[in-house]
Amino acid sequence: MDQSLAQKPHDRLAETLSAEMAAVNSLIRTRMASEHAPRIPEVTAHLVEAGGKRLRPMLTLAAAKLCGYQGDDDVKLAATVEFIHTATLLHDDVVDESGQRRGRPTANLLWDNKSSVLVGDYLFARSFQLMVECGSLRVLDILANASATIAEGEVLQMTAATDLKTDESIYLQVVRGKTAALFSAAMEVGGVIAAAPEAQVQALFAYGDALGIAFQIADDLLDYQGDAAATGKNVGDDFRERKLTLPVIKAVAQASEEEHAFWQRTIGKGRQEDGDLEHALQLMAKYKTLDATRDDANGWAAKAKEALSVLPDHPVRAMLEDLADYVVARLT
Repeated sequence: MDQSLAQKPHDRLAETLSAEMAAVNSLIRTRMASEHAPRIPEVTAHLVEAGGKRLRPMLTLAAAKLCGYQGDDDVKLAATVEFIHTATLLHDDVVDESGQRRGRPTANLLWDNKSSVLVGDYLFARSFQLMVECGSLRVLDILANASATIAEGEVLQMTAATDLKTDESIYLQVVRGKTAALFSAAMEVGGVIAAAPEAQVQALFAYGDALGIAFQIADDLLDYQGDAAATGKNVGDDFRERKLTLPVIKAVAQASEEEHAFWQRTIGKGRQEDGDLEHALQLMAKYKTLDATRDDANGWAAKAKEALSVLPDHPVRAMLEDLADYVVARLT
């Protein structure tokens, strides 16, 4: 692997896009203000200023730069993407009854569920105002569809997460909704505002889709074999929360009748006992599902890099290729 990957590609991307990201952050602070409801900027600032990587808005700026864009609509669309992402986080923490995000208390814990839901709604509305300002019906269509897909994916996950009939195709549908939809839309709109050739716009979409899938599969794998200090999650959190992710789905698909009864008790019904996580890990080792999941993540990262081949030769393209490698390099 290229030694430069050790510098973290998203950090190098942030450095390259520092002027544009400063403009995005300024716009976010301006648009999250509310003259009549001071709780809105309080809640939003808690999450927006939490020190996330801002990866999704960076993807929009990177796509626009890669396609030679010269205007300022990329800044508006990057802020739009971040508002959509932040709104979904606020809603997710309520749905998941989460108490912590990025190592800090969640907004619903500090304030309440009502504030989180309503401020999330406000940010969705703000995002649509910003979209409209760009004056592109296609951009509006892409981001509106992504917003609907995200919501659909979250609802599907609620019903699929503890249902042992959930297979890999349903899992992929959930992942495309909850993660990949915004990655692909963020990339695609960057190409659209740059008036890039259609083949390049489709390549940007394909990159974002594959990157988002690789990113989520890697996260799900790290839950079972990651370093808690690095990931911010304890090993087996998904198991304890009865989330049917890819390593378990692969194990269930190969399970004996006795093993299936174990998964039904622990994931399907949520009756977990001491030693169950260790047994789950033994079953995943038996069927080598962690290795198979890692192979899937690597395969999607390779698809992401392949999609970039039709795009202009540019330093940003190289950083996006490195980013796809980095997403799965965490698994080695």
